[in-house]
Amino acid sequence: MKNRESITLFIDFEFSMPEGRGHKGFFPEIIEVGLLAVRGGKQEKFSSYVKPRVFKRLTRRCKNFLNISQQQVDGGISFHALVERLALYDEVGHCKVVTWGNMDMKVLKHNCQIAKIPFPFTGEFVDLSMEYKRFFGDRNQTGLWKAVQEYGKDGTGKHHKALDDAMTTYHIYQLVEKDKKYLNQSESTTIGDRVDFSVLRQFLAQ
Repeated sequence: MKNRESITLFIDFEFSMPEGRGHKGFFPEIIEVGLLAVRGGKQEKFSSYVKPRVFKRLTRRCKNFLNISQQQVDGGISFHALVERLALYDEVGHCKVVTWGNMDMKVLKHNCQIAKIPFPFTGEFVDLSMEYKRFFGDRNQTGLWKAVQEYGKDGTGKHHKALDDAMTTYHIYQLVEKDKKYLNQSESTTIGDRVDFSVLRQFLAQ
């Protein structure tokens, strides 16, 4: 049996928002997707707006916060088309999905349930914000762009732009994995590393 190809997906979604608190029946829908697929050393990027199915008109708060227009989402792909595209990655290979926080997958699952279509992923999920928190011993979760700045780097493009956030997640993932490898390779020091035995030998030779 042929081995399945290994694929790592770095995904960021932007969601619709209610105008204020207590909006009856409202739930967030995916309105933009940014994705970076890494497999065999090659990268594939995908970015698109997504048309909301239920709450089709964006609120003023949502448009202002995300700097997005109604015309942009109206010209986007359907939610079904988005799920079909995501499912293709899962079908081609062993798929690991990396996101910053758990909201992306929660909203995707809920949107799939509302639309009555299967969730597209069957593989491994990595919440990189939790990995970052555990690795550095932070008490609270750190925001995506704050995390990359703590590494002394700049985020890619603009914050809350789906593809830019997905690319920034990828860069932090690389930095964390590099630090993990460094720590795993470093061995604990022995007494020989801490004591200069040449001085002791000279003393004994006197």
